[in-house]
Amino acid sequence: MQEISVSQLKEWLQGPAENPLVLDVREPWEITLCRIEPSVAIPMREISARLAELDPDGEIAVLCHHGVRSRFVAQFLDSQGFKRVYNVTGGIDRWAREQDPAMQTY
Repeated sequence: MQEISVSQLKEWLQGPAENPLVLDVREPWEITLCRIEPSVAIPMREISARLAELDPDGEIAVLCHHGVRSRFVAQFLDSQGFKRVYNVTGGIDRWAREQDPAMQTY
């Protein structure tokens, strides 16, 4: 597992290379408030049951509110053989503050 900043994620999503899967592990009520598009929402508590929905060979940027839950999920994915996993430090909160000031925060 590696760490990436929100600015690195934004560059990655806007770059010419294939985009990573942005895996949002927040709860559904949080995602209704704000989200990064495109992203896939799987709450942290459902990750182990829904592991088959994720590509173990793909690049996955894991996102939560502040970066704590996403770090746990990224470490779990790494332990399950996912080798191209990135924790987005600061989460959606930092994204809103640094990359998209119009985004709602909570």
